[in-house]
Amino acid sequence: MGSDPVTASPAGETEWVTGQRQSLRGWKGAILIFLPLIYLIYVGGAVAHYSHGPRAVAGFAVLAAFCACYVALAVLEASERSTAWSTWLLCGLMLGLFAAELPFAHAPAFVLCIYLTMIAVGRLGVRAAPIVIAFTAAAIVVPVAVGSWHNSLSSAISDFTPIVIPVVAVVTFVVVRFVRSALELAEARAALARLAAENERSRIGRDLHDLLGQSLTTITLKAALARRLSEQDPQRAAQEIAEVEDLSRQTLAEVRAAVSSYREVTLAGELARGRELLRASGVDTDLPTTTELVDSAHQELFGWVVREGLTNVARHAHASRCTVRLSANEVEICDNGVGGLSSFGNGLAGLRERVAAAGGTVDAGPLIPRGWRLRVAFDAASPEPA
Repeated sequence: MGSDPVTASPAGETEWVTGQRQSLRGWKGAILIFLPLIYLIYVGGAVAHYSHGPRAVAGFAVLAAFCACYVALAVLEASERSTAWSTWLLCGLMLGLFAAELPFAHAPAFVLCIYLTMIAVGRLGVRAAPIVIAFTAAAIVVPVAVGSWHNSLSSAISDFTPIVIPVVAVVTFVVVRFVRSALELAEARAALARLAAENERSRIGRDLHDLLGQSLTTITLKAALARRLSEQDPQRAAQEIAEVEDLSRQTLAEVRAAVSSYREVTLAGELARGRELLRASGVDTDLPTTTELVDSAHQELFGWVVREGLTNVARHAHASRCTVRLSANEVEICDNGVGGLSSFGNGLAGLRERVAAAGGTVDAGPLIPRGWRLRVAFDAASPEPA
């Protein structure tokens, strides 16, 4: 069964492509190279029939040179070491050897055109049509024009060679297109799989940033508060440390759930965590007490927005007050801090990606005279944030 191109393993697809290319250089490639040479038996038989003594030796030498050029070209192609000039140099040499073989093999020498046809079609595709037509026409006209070639052997072979040449051209074209399409499809699947893997890594990195950023910031702030209170109010310090311990356990559980893809972000939960985070940071909050007015399709995304926005307020804003407003299709987070700093870092960039993927827009910028606003909205009509 074929695998989904989006979920297929990039390594597996790449290995398949490499394996197919290597198989063409192994025993499969050897079969593809040497099997067609069996057809040259006809030419060898014609040389033995029409030429004798030194002429026969010359005819066989020309045929052997043609075979050597064909094998050299096939090996270069299979090893992907061929260049345009080497290919056409060998093809020109083979064409010359075909012409040289005509006096020794007569009409059966046109069998050599079949190999030239395969090479031309393999290299040029449909652009080789004029070459195929020329070879076919020559295989028909030349044996008829040369009266001394009219005998049983010449007729038997020359009768079907003009048919074989176009048939071989069509078969070669189909096979080459099929092989190239298969390799291109596998390479495309590998590229899609690599892209999916990159997107998944980006998503995981973004999720972990969003997941750990707020929790670690809260832990840091609470630990600092406990250190300051350790001498003045040991009981309060112990309470803060206990909360740090609980939060650490909760964060560890969330990380484990995220790795297992079972973690779920809720807007109500992020508002509750954000309220605790900002309280520990000494920031007065004006946060909604209910999330029912928010469209259910946006609940999780708005939870991520609240997490990122409130984490940035606690980390960078140096604000004394933060307000969160919600509507069915919009969330807005404002603070009265120094502004500007929360636009930096991977968090907001990741949030923009997440919101853009959901079809929403992000508006983040400073407020006048001071402060910062983060607003995420969707195009659907909705009441003004309350």
